[in-house]
Formats: sequence, C-alpha cells, structure tokens
Amino acid sequence: MKKWLGFFMAAVLLAAAFMILPIHGEAELYDKVIRLHVLANSDSEEDQALKLTVRDAVVEKTRTLLENVDTKEAAEAVLRENLDVLEQTARRTLVEAGARHSVSVTLSREDYPTREYEQLAFPAGEYLSLRVMIGEAEGKNWWCVLFPPLCLSAASAQSKQETETVCLSAGLTGEQYRMIADTDSTKYKLRFKILEVAEEMFN
Repeated sequence: MKKWLGFFMAAVLLAAAFMILPIHGEAELYDKVIRLHVLANSDSEEDQALKLTVRDAVVEKTRTLLENVDTKEAAEAVLRENLDVLEQTARRTLVEAGARHSVSVTLSREDYPTREYEQLAFPAGEYLSLRVMIGEAEGKNWWCVLFPPLCLSAASAQSKQETETVCLSAGLTGEQYRMIADTDSTKYKLRFKILEVAEEMFN
C-alpha cells in the first residue's frame, strides 16, 4: 500500500512540475552527460586526502583519453575501452601514496540527487557514471562532469562563456545549457526539487 501511495505521490509531483513550466529536456540532458564519482575508503582525514589525489590522477588521465572526443557516445566508448587503464592509474596513485587500499573503476548508470558544481547545477536523475571506488568506498564522495569536460574546465578556471562553448560543442542545446547554468532561476530550482523528491519516492 505504501509503495503504491509513493508511486501516486510521485506521479502527482511530476504532473505538477509539467504544469508549472513546459518540459525543457531533462531526459535528453541525462543522455548527454557522463558523471565522475569518486568514493573514499572512509571519512578519515587520510582517506579523504587520498580520494582527492586519486581524483586528480583520474581526471588528468581522462583529459588525455577524451581530448579529441566531441560526442557522448564516443566518450562512453573510449572510457569503456580504457576502464583497466583508469583502474591502473588509480591503483598506481594509491601505491605511490603508500596506501594499500583496493580500487575498482566501473561505468554504469547511477542515480544522483540535484547537484551544484561551480556555476552549474544538474537535476536529479539517472546518469551514466564513471565510479572510482577506493577500499570500502564508505567515505564522503566527490563528483564532477566528465563529459562535457567540466571537471577540466573547472580546473582551468574557464569563464562562463568558455564553459558554455564546451557544453554546446558537446551536443547540449541552448535551452539545456540555460537549464543547468541558470542556477538562480526559481522555476528551474522548483523543477529540480520536484524531480529529486519524485526520484526518492520511486526508489
């Protein structure tokens, strides 16, 4: 009974979202983005520092792998072909730091709540995700967007105009870019929140 009530409430919330403003392509946005999710072994200061060290190494490696990639489909293919390479990169980084944790790297779909990253915000939903799991993977995690290459743009301190160029060249429409960039917009914040609540109810 509770499960059916949850489905009903989620349906009502989604219907409310669609009445508040027209559909602006959230579903299509999910299919144009690849996320990076790095999970630390624990919340200890040492493990959290290791997480950031591994993150930097993986981001730098993907910078090389995806340098000339301009579609999400091509980016996914390159990452799948190089999962072992990325795992070796993460493992070597841990060894060089004197850590004995195991590490695994996978590429699969993963549910995310609404997340803000630098000047952008991405709605709750299911995204293709490169997951780097260190040890028990029970510590606070870190995330960014691998494609379009926003992890790299943030590291390079790119301007809003440069970030927009990166997103549009990767296949996002102008409306989709405005949706994630207009973080002060009440209508998008409300839509994102409704999507997040609905996602939690269905799960």
